[in-house]
Amino acid sequence: MTRIAIVEDEADIASVVQDYLRHAGYETTHFTDGRSALEAIVAAPPDLTLLDVMLPRMDGIEVLRRAREHTAHPIIMLTARIEEVDRLLGLELGADDYVCKPFSPRELVARVRAVLRRTAGPASGSPGAPGSTADGAGDAPGLVLDDVHWRASLEGTPLNLTRREFGLLQVLSRHPGRIFSRARLLELAYDDTVDVTERAIDSHVKNLRRKLGAAAPEHDWIRSVYGVGFAWEAPVPA
Repeated sequence: MTRIAIVEDEADIASVVQDYLRHAGYETTHFTDGRSALEAIVAAPPDLTLLDVMLPRMDGIEVLRRAREHTAHPIIMLTARIEEVDRLLGLELGADDYVCKPFSPRELVARVRAVLRRTAGPASGSPGAPGSTADGAGDAPGLVLDDVHWRASLEGTPLNLTRREFGLLQVLSRHPGRIFSRARLLELAYDDTVDVTERAIDSHVKNLRRKLGAAAPEHDWIRSVYGVGFAWEAPVPA
């Protein structure tokens, strides 16, 4: 049975989350402080951890930082803090997703399932700059990337991307589910940032969405995460 660690000091929230996860068929373990949770998940990593940011004894960001020195299992952060710096810090340290309070328990279970599906296959490598891979394979079914000529097609339809758009697609599609901040995309997707700002990323993502949607309108390929950035959402096989 899939094991999920819930690290949450608010008893009411933890109880509801446990009930929903158990009903969905997951085995749960509950921790009320960061230090105890860290010791347990390092000693025996669960299949997934739900980790609150505000915790006694050790906050969630520090738990995440230390846990990532020992385990790569998926971690979803739970937070009522909307400051962008906390979100970006957590994601750069290796959080797999964020869920903001208040949240729907059903939505949380859906996000848990989605993260578990994304991380069930072979681990992805570290993001690289454009041109870092040359096999032309994309992470989504039907997506083909030609790194040499900066061309892409989806389900046989050429996407006619600009070089900027291709760089974004390359980074996002090869790390499905991972949330990238605008600053991180700027660093990874473009080899020349002289005339590109973080806000220009929004325009490029909009154009990329439009071209992907024209080729395969049945799926929303790029997910916006409010206050954080963007993530590639590969279709889930039926």
